[in-house]
Amino acid sequence: MTWRAAVLLLGGALTLPVWPDPFLGVVLMTGAVLLLCALDWALAAPLHAVTATREGDRTVRLGGTATVALRLTNTSARTLRAQVRDAWVPSAGTRPDVPPERVVPVPAGGDALLPSRLTPTRRGDRPAVALAVRSLGPLGLAFRQRAGRPVTPAWTLRVLPRFDSRRHLPEKLSRLRVIDGMQVTRGRGQGTEFDTLREYVVGDDVRSIDWRASARRADVLVRTWRPERDRRLVCVLDTGRTSAVRVGDEPRLDTAIDAALLLTALAARAGDRVDLIAADAAIRATVTGSGRPALLGKLVTTLAPLQPALVETDFELIVGEILRRERQRSLVVLFTALEAGALGEGLLPVLPRLAARHRVVVAAVHDPVLTRLTTAAPTRPEDAYAAAAGWRALAERDRVRAALARYGVTVVDAPADRLAPTVADTYLRLKALGQL
Repeated sequence: MTWRAAVLLLGGALTLPVWPDPFLGVVLMTGAVLLLCALDWALAAPLHAVTATREGDRTVRLGGTATVALRLTNTSARTLRAQVRDAWVPSAGTRPDVPPERVVPVPAGGDALLPSRLTPTRRGDRPAVALAVRSLGPLGLAFRQRAGRPVTPAWTLRVLPRFDSRRHLPEKLSRLRVIDGMQVTRGRGQGTEFDTLREYVVGDDVRSIDWRASARRADVLVRTWRPERDRRLVCVLDTGRTSAVRVGDEPRLDTAIDAALLLTALAARAGDRVDLIAADAAIRATVTGSGRPALLGKLVTTLAPLQPALVETDFELIVGEILRRERQRSLVVLFTALEAGALGEGLLPVLPRLAARHRVVVAAVHDPVLTRLTTAAPTRPEDAYAAAAGWRALAERDRVRAALARYGVTVVDAPADRLAPTVADTYLRLKALGQL
């Protein structure tokens, strides 16, 4: 029964003082209300004749809004008066256009569309979990409701990474064109891959003179070079416990994904092959660089459901996977944390094998909390202890950075909002120097 039946009973109770026998009045009024409720329940549309389907968006970027509509179809001969509660996981951020308490009329043989706006607060897959439909009678006194009727239509909204760093892409592509010799401002002699021959001018490096070509032309010719193309880039995402730490408003893993997307977009435009490996104690995801036009979309879709795992990262597994997959010398960019425990015991013992074959860059997010702890003037004893802990953490990062540098590893340690452009700048610098 609904609140209307309770109001009807209350209204009848107010007339009890005028009844000769109040007990008889209670029995008669209760019986009348129950009879009306039974009649109302019988006239409600049966739920077995109601089906539910969904339509709308399948993907949305984190921070955006998607629309998913629930369609109720009434195949019975009665009008369906429905109250609908469509439940999603809390992080889906669902806002139905039709409130659950509102009655939605669906004519016999017709349907009704109930849109919902979803603004997810987390990356990954956000499924619909339950659907509850009440079929009210024409008097609104009683309703039909049954678990599993209608069946909850399956729907999963995939929330893609933000990719806020794409605003840096035009500037990085402009720098790439300068390096690659596609603009008038091309620098002479950059790169290590042979480009063309031209006449010698004052200021050219005499080591670039092609003596055989000069003898044939009876003029001094020099070789010009361009940055290498079709090189290999491997992005490695550490999805272990250190990637779950929140720096600012998001986990380290989300910042690393954003930086990897910018680097992939830039390298693909440069004509380089990009592979990706995400791993912790096991390989979580791999993407190969085949089909470059669709590479970025494939990468975004693959990384969307990736979540940190509260386990130690197996760097021996990661290095073994890289060496197995990449036979040709490549640039390996490892997105991880500069933590002495994780890298000292995990990465450093296996780093010589990796650095002997590939050029390695380690990219890490710098926590601004450490900077604040070490720069703020202490006003309490607790502040002094916190500052000492901050200085110790920074000293450990410096020791890890120095240990990595001994193996020829380039270390990028930048705040979350600067990690992506800094990694891209490092890639462009190495490409211009021919060190890929």
